[in-house]
Amino acid sequence: LRRVYERAALCRAFEEECFRQIQAKVIRFPAYLSAGQEYTPATVSVFLEEHGIKNRQIFIQHRGHSTYLCFGGDLDSLVLELLGEPHGCAGGMGGSASIQSVQANIYGHDGLMGTQVPIAVGACYANRKPTICFVGDAAIEEDYALAALGWAATQRLPILFVVEDNTLAILTEKRVRRSWQIVDVARGFGLDARNTGDDPEAIWAALQGGFWEFPQLINVHTHRLFWHAGAGIDNPDTFDRHKAVSNSLGPEYVLEVKDMSEFRVREAWARHSEK
Repeated sequence: LRRVYERAALCRAFEEECFRQIQAKVIRFPAYLSAGQEYTPATVSVFLEEHGIKNRQIFIQHRGHSTYLCFGGDLDSLVLELLGEPHGCAGGMGGSASIQSVQANIYGHDGLMGTQVPIAVGACYANRKPTICFVGDAAIEEDYALAALGWAATQRLPILFVVEDNTLAILTEKRVRRSWQIVDVARGFGLDARNTGDDPEAIWAALQGGFWEFPQLINVHTHRLFWHAGAGIDNPDTFDRHKAVSNSLGPEYVLEVKDMSEFRVREAWARHSEK
């Protein structure tokens, strides 16, 4: 839990600093903040390490800062990308939505909703590497995303689909958009699929079984703290998993991790903002 918390704390510190940088107009293009959803990639990444899965490939979605950081993406390269610099993780051309890391086997999102799903399935089919594909609850509705789930099951690919389900497509709720649930559809295709909350222990339990042997899907019910894009708050009363986990750990430890995370993030922004 502490390892998960430390990754989540770095992600939260980074997104809160991004929030300030957007408001100060230092970040000048749409930015998609993952605050509130950081425990999903943090838990999945630690789970893989605990099970010795190293030669994996990650397919990221547009709201991917936390995924990038949890799976080993370089902090400085991400700051440079958000500043539009050529030494950024996507050459200063991907912005917030299309971050990547060649070194960490993190493949960037191309900007078309849900296309990371068939691309991830195609890559996994070609090289049979353990594959993790992150996707939102709206993007998984795309026809090519659904068809890719079926192909993954048919070919028994070693792939895990992680649906980050905050029920919102920008601001349109899931109940307005569709009458079905992705776990039911995935099971119909033949995947091992289940719902889970965003508590680290619940995510960990949902991952049991080894997706590297048979395709799985987990639909994680989570919460977006900030706007779909930019620096604003839809609902100030939104549940915050980070606060809940922080309260379950010792206050001295939590403060130490928080201070260390914020220091790392501030130092990275200061280094590159001054240039």
